[in-house]
Parts: sequence; C-alpha cells; structure tokens
Amino acid sequence: MMVRVEATGTLERRMRVELPAERIEQEVETRLKKVGRTARIKGFRPGKVPTRVVRQRFGGQIRQEVLSELMQQSYSDAVQQEKLNPAAGPRIEPVPAEDGKSFAYVATFEVLPEIELKDLDKIKVVTPEVEITDEDREDMLTNLRQQKATWEAAEREAKEGDRVIVDFEGKLDGEPVKGGQGTGVPVVLGLGHMLPEFEKALNGMRAGEEKDFQVTFPEDYHAAHLAGKTVDFHVRVERVEEQKLPPLDDSLAELYGVTEGGLEQLRQDVVANMRREANERVRADVKEQVLKGLLETNPIEVPKSLVEREMHAQQHEAMHRLGIEDPAKAPPVENFRELAERSVRLGLLLRQVIEDAGLTLDHERLKRKVEDICSSYEDPEAMAASWLGNRELLARLEPIVLEEQAVDWLVEQGEASSRKVGFREYMKPQGPATRAT
Repeated sequence: MMVRVEATGTLERRMRVELPAERIEQEVETRLKKVGRTARIKGFRPGKVPTRVVRQRFGGQIRQEVLSELMQQSYSDAVQQEKLNPAAGPRIEPVPAEDGKSFAYVATFEVLPEIELKDLDKIKVVTPEVEITDEDREDMLTNLRQQKATWEAAEREAKEGDRVIVDFEGKLDGEPVKGGQGTGVPVVLGLGHMLPEFEKALNGMRAGEEKDFQVTFPEDYHAAHLAGKTVDFHVRVERVEEQKLPPLDDSLAELYGVTEGGLEQLRQDVVANMRREANERVRADVKEQVLKGLLETNPIEVPKSLVEREMHAQQHEAMHRLGIEDPAKAPPVENFRELAERSVRLGLLLRQVIEDAGLTLDHERLKRKVEDICSSYEDPEAMAASWLGNRELLARLEPIVLEEQAVDWLVEQGEASSRKVGFREYMKPQGPATRAT
C-alpha cells in the first residue's frame, strides 16, 4: 500500500492511497472460490459450478464488495500509519493509478488540531461567597406566602401590591395597535410585568373608573412596530383586588407539606433550599469564568466538519424545544454557527485539559451528582438507587461529571479569589421582561 498525504489547509488533508492489483485480485479469487462452493445455479450441482460461470454471475458484485471493504480497511491503516487524527469521516474518490493497474483513491478529510495548552495560570476566577441573612430567609417566606395568597375585592383606590383587573385598548395615530387590546387582564402593580407608565396610570383608580393616557415604548422594545412610539390607551378598571396572605405560623408549613416541626422546620428547609440554589448559581458562575478564560488564552482553529455537525444538532434541539416538526419551518441553521463554534472549541480544549491533567472519572462524585439530582423526588434514596443501576443514564452523566472535574482543576491552576455577596443581590433576575401593555 502506497500512501501520500498533502495538507490542503490548516486542518484539511488530502491522502492518496494505492492498493496493489495483486492484493485485490487475490481477495476476489478467494471469495469467488468460497461462493463457488455454495452457489446454486440451474444446470449445475452445488460445488460443481465452473469458475468461469461463477465469475460471470458474481464477479462484478464481489469485486465491488472487495474494493469497498479494502478502501475502508486501507483508509484506517493509512491514517494510523501516517499518525493522523481525523475529525470526521472522509470524502473518498477513486482516481487513476499511476501504473495503470493498481487501485487508487483520494480521501479528503479534516484532522483535529494539535493543542498545546498555555497560560492556564492566567485564567482569573472570582468565586462568590453568598451570605444568607435572616432577612433573606423571611423574604423567601413572604414569597411562599404570596404563592398561597388569595385575592379579595377592595372597595378603594388601587395601590402597589394590588391586582387590578382591566379592559384596555391601545391606538397608534388613531388606529388600533396589534396586540394592544385586552379584556379582564390582571395586572399586579409593582411587579413590573407591564411598562412603568402603564402601571403608574392604574395607581389610584377604582373599580368602574375609566382613563385615557399615553405610553411611550422604549427604543429597544421587542415589537419593532412599537419601538420608540407613543401609544394612546383607554382603560377601564373592572375591579381592584387586595392580596390576603396566609398567616406566618405552622399552618403555612402544612400548606407546603411540612408535617413535623411546623414553621421552624419550614424555615430550616427554606434556608437549605436557598443555599442549594446559591451553590448551583456559584458553580455555573465559576464554570463560565473558567471556560471564558480557557477560550481567551487558547485560541484554536476548529474543523469545519465538526462545527457543521454541531450546528445541525443545535438546530434539531431547537426544533424539539419549540415543538417544530416541519423542517421547512426550522430556524436557519446558520443562526447556530457562533454557538456551535464555541461548543466545538470548548469540547476540544476540555478534552486536552482532561488528557494533560490525567483526569479519570471520580465515581464518588458521580454518585453525589445522582443523589443531588434525585434529592427533590418523593423517595430520593430509591430514585438514586434506580439511577445508579441504569447504565444508559449514567453514561449521560459521566462526561458532565468529568467536565466538572476539569473545571475544578483549571480553577486550581488559575488566579483564584473570592468576594462576599448578599443572597438577594446575587440571585436577583437580570431584569423583568415587560409586555407590550
């Protein structure tokens, strides 16, 4: 077997392989003899079919099978011989042999980049130390009370915290605005689910009252036809409702399934849950810092074939998430290029980190991961035992755990520091999404 490799790009390779004619003919003859011993052809007894008849009947098919198998085997052997690391399958094209007798083909493929990690000690990671105060805990209890709250009609002016049931209509230049109408719409004043000017106009109104006012939409508003526009609204208040919270006592604990320990146990459970949520946010925060630093300190070129494959995988995932079955209605695959490139680049870098650090799966950590996932189930121990006995589920978790180990290792190599931060500040949403009205 003759092999010649040519670099046609940073990562693309063009490999020419020639197989001796004798090797092909020898394999074809071997298979023809094997077929001849069992072939059933009318007019001949099994095992007595002349070689020329077997060749005439099966020769073409057998030759194609031999060539196909030899190409696959020789490609694998040639890649190993030349110490190449293909990123994906090759594009193979038969070509004329130089001696006119041998069989030759050209395989075009991309190789994985050779990665030499550097500047890992320059990756900066600031780990938040989240402080949970008694005030944070009581705020969370208030949230729990609000989730179980009831609403009662209030014969007074609406104020912050009230729920106002309204009918409204918006017009732009005298014409009704698309999506700018509603009947019996509940608006809780102060939540920020509506634009501030709209909520402000409802403050002080009573049931049965009507009002006309204007709302100017932000320049960056998500509905382009309203961005930066001033809309005239007419509103009628159907009713004003005030919130009635359940009492802060053992009965609240019972509402949340705490049957022993009452309110004090609920407080402990709330703090434990807050700590768990904070820890999850911290882990995600630290991971993002590490991955961003790894990308910045180790820029690498990635195979286009892997990026294309990842783009289509993300497109299919988006279709599944959005409930889209018709491929014609799928988001354009090009929309996923940037995320796909980042994902592939990170995957290659993390694989190199794992190899360089000599990391192997921590089975105890895997077990803790399973237990953490199952902690919210009714019978966490039984659920965890079920997961740990399911090879398929564990196979999905193992690369996630190994990646977490790699992130921890990178934190140890980098510039690590910490900062204290309050629970409320750290866990607050990035900002409320306001509706058109």
